[in-house]
Parts: sequence; C-alpha cells; structure tokens
Amino acid sequence: MTNDTKLKTLREQIDAIDIDIQKLISNRAQCALEIAELKKAQANQQNQTGETAFFRPEREAQVLKKVIERNQGPLDDEEIARLFRQIMSSCLALEQQLKIAYLGPPGTFTQQAAIKHFGHCVRTVDLSTIDEVFREVAAGAAHFGVVPVENSSEGVVNNTLDAFMSSNLRICGEVELRIHQHLLIGDTTKLDSIARIYSHPQSLAQCRKWLDAHWPKVERHPVSSNAEAAKRIKSEWHAAAIAGDMAAEKYDLKIHANNIEDNPHNTTRFLIIGHQKIAPSGDDKTSIIISTRDKPGALYHLLEPFEKTGISLTRIETRPSASGKWAYVFFIDFEGHEDDTKCAQAFKTIESLSVELKRLGSYPKAVL
Repeated sequence: MTNDTKLKTLREQIDAIDIDIQKLISNRAQCALEIAELKKAQANQQNQTGETAFFRPEREAQVLKKVIERNQGPLDDEEIARLFRQIMSSCLALEQQLKIAYLGPPGTFTQQAAIKHFGHCVRTVDLSTIDEVFREVAAGAAHFGVVPVENSSEGVVNNTLDAFMSSNLRICGEVELRIHQHLLIGDTTKLDSIARIYSHPQSLAQCRKWLDAHWPKVERHPVSSNAEAAKRIKSEWHAAAIAGDMAAEKYDLKIHANNIEDNPHNTTRFLIIGHQKIAPSGDDKTSIIISTRDKPGALYHLLEPFEKTGISLTRIETRPSASGKWAYVFFIDFEGHEDDTKCAQAFKTIESLSVELKRLGSYPKAVL
C-alpha cells in the first residue's frame, strides 16, 4: 500500500469517526433537554418558586473526573477534559444559558478562569470590583460570580476575603489557573524606545526578576488590571504591557516574550460564588469563617477539633474583624464536605469555642 493510499484510508476513517462523534454529541444534547423538562416538571409538582437549578457543580466534577480516569491518550488529561468541558457547556446552554459575573475588564485572568470552569457557552459580564461581583450575584442579576482568592507567589486577595464577611453568598466551586505572563507590544510599538511597562501590581511582582534582567531601567507602571495594561498600549508607541494570552488576543497585540513569570508553577486560585448549597461530589473542600474571643490559645483550641476528627486543613488566613480593635477572624479551608459526619462533629465543638462560625460552603475540588 502506497503512502497516498494509506493517507486516503486514514482520512476516510476520520470522516467515519466524525460522523459517529457528531451523532453521539447530538444524543447527549437530547438527553440534556429531557433532563431539563424533568426538572421543570418536578419543580411544578413540588410548587417550587424561583428559578430551577440546572447547573450541578458536583455532577459536572464527577463527570470530568471520570473522563480523566478513562483517558488512555494520546491527548493528555487536561486537553481531553477541556473538550468534554465544552461539550457539557453546550449541552447545559440548551437547558439554561448561565450569566457569569467576573472581575473585569475583558481579557483578565478572571475571565479566563470563568471560561475554563463553565465553558464558552455562558454569558460573561465584566465588573470593575470584587464587591460589584458579589452584589451582582446577591441581587440575582447573575447566576454565579468568579473572583480571585489567592496566588501561589503573591498570596491571598484580601478584598475577596473581606467581601465574604458581609455577604450571605456561598462558595460553589473553585478554579486553579496556571498563570503565564507575556510581554506584549502593539503594531506601532518601537522596542528601542520603550519607556514604560504597564501591568497589575501582582503581575509586575511575579515578573520582577525577569524585568530586572531584561528591562532594568524601564518604568514599571501599575494599573488596575492586565487587560487595562493591554488596552493602554494600543495607543502608546513607547510602552509595553505584561498580560496573558486572552488579553493579547482580545486587544490584538503581539507577544514579544512569553512565559516571563519568575515562578514557572505560578498559579492563581479562583472561587465560584452563588446561592446554591452543593451536594457532595466525593472529593470536596469546605470553607468557613470563625471569629474568636480575644484570649490566649484561641486559635490552638479552634484547630484542635480538626486534628481530633482527622480533617486535613488546606489553608488558614487571618483578617482583622470589624467588631473591635485587635479582634480577628480566621478563614479556614479543609478537605471534606460539611454534611460529612466528622465535619459535623468538628463544627459542634468549634461552635462552643467561637463567637461565630460562618459556613461559606462545600464544593468540589478543582478538576481542571
């Protein structure tokens, strides 16, 4: 068999496989429509008021984990999961198109995280502050919101933690996004005349060593977001910006140097906020806020119940309390779901030791 014949045969096989894939995706979409009708009928029978919840984070996490477990290559786990993520997003849009609020402007890593978590078939709405994202979701103007909470290099996002202290919204999911920073230039940029580099303060910090080595004498100008930085250099021939792929694509900029972050494992964690209480997925996290009495050993006694019940803590952050001088609240993440027996045992003890225990929600661990 000649190479041309082999090539023709393989292409015919791909065409046949494509037909089967298309049929199966259509079958899946039809199942999604039938599920939507069943949910609506069930809500009517139970006289439920308000909007029917079609998006089930725990179910989607379970599906994606099974996709990864079944994967035998040659596509890697993340790539195959992304493909299924988009199929699921398209099918969900037949039931209900979700409106997702995020910290903007368009082209930020937060928008990238929103699309990574929900797929491309949602309607994303950019807002200028984290507080606005919380208000938009609390008012019911968006189904969910996406906000950054911590970066592996630069630490916690305090505005997000503070917003939870005064909000009744719940955490419904998390996204971990590997952050790749690029030096972007526009069509009119003159490289030998660059006098200023724009970016968000955290991005400038994440690329400090690279900038010291390559552009030590250039002014580093902090702005409100990387997308804002990218937008600015469209009209400035003597400036460059540090931002990600989405900003480069959104504002039609060239990547002059890619992956310039000092830490190649630089990752930002984002939280999905909403109203739903999420059922167990089998691999969950729980987040809580605890305010304590001002006395010696307060934190030690609060953490002791976790150790005794065998619960693994994943994060502890401290923030000043609005209730008084030198008073603090603790943000704690741990493995497990709030409905688990051992979590209930720990909560019972903690409630007796704390001034207030606020449950922010249980949610599936990040899959993608």
